[in-house]
Amino acid sequence: MTQQTRNVRMALAIGLAGAMFAAAPVRAAGPTTDPASVQSGTYAVEPNHTAIVFGVSHMGFTTYYGSLTGASGTLTLSAKEPQTSKLEISVPTASVDVPSEKLEGELKSPAWLDAAKYPAITFRSTAVKRTGKMTAQVTGDLTLHGVTKPVTLSVRFEGAGMNPIDKKYTVGFEATGKIMRSEFGVKTYVPLIGDEVDLRLSGAFEKQG
Repeated sequence: MTQQTRNVRMALAIGLAGAMFAAAPVRAAGPTTDPASVQSGTYAVEPNHTAIVFGVSHMGFTTYYGSLTGASGTLTLSAKEPQTSKLEISVPTASVDVPSEKLEGELKSPAWLDAAKYPAITFRSTAVKRTGKMTAQVTGDLTLHGVTKPVTLSVRFEGAGMNPIDKKYTVGFEATGKIMRSEFGVKTYVPLIGDEVDLRLSGAFEKQG
């Protein structure tokens, strides 16, 4: 192969690569993890990707886990002044889900959560205290089993950006906390079944308007 032929082939390869690069679709930027760049405004809970997971000691042998789904509510978010942000969220008591179908029915009964009498579990924030660039403590009133008490959640910002599937601006958070169920009147089998309940919340919120 002559040098001239090599040069021609190289030029063609460079030209083809350039054409392919120019024609390649521009990929959307991934979610931002910079809280300061998040869009302020009113958000609604995206229920299909929001869940509450709870864990409680089962006779000291294992931690028994369950979940609550179908959440609804609003988040009023201020990126510049996060301490002014507010959250209201509600989840159907009857959405409680555990591995045992029999126990699931018991949890919905008057002996435990009494879903018929108390159809919703709600949380309304009363204070937000920033603890780091990505973290905050959110204190609010939790209403469970007809009892309202203050609860503090440790919250971590996960990311924000345009959802590539539904094209809606979305922000996500993870939160953890603890409650004593007996303080909310749910005392069945205490202390055989643990009184302390660990909470883990994964929340997705879509910007409105």
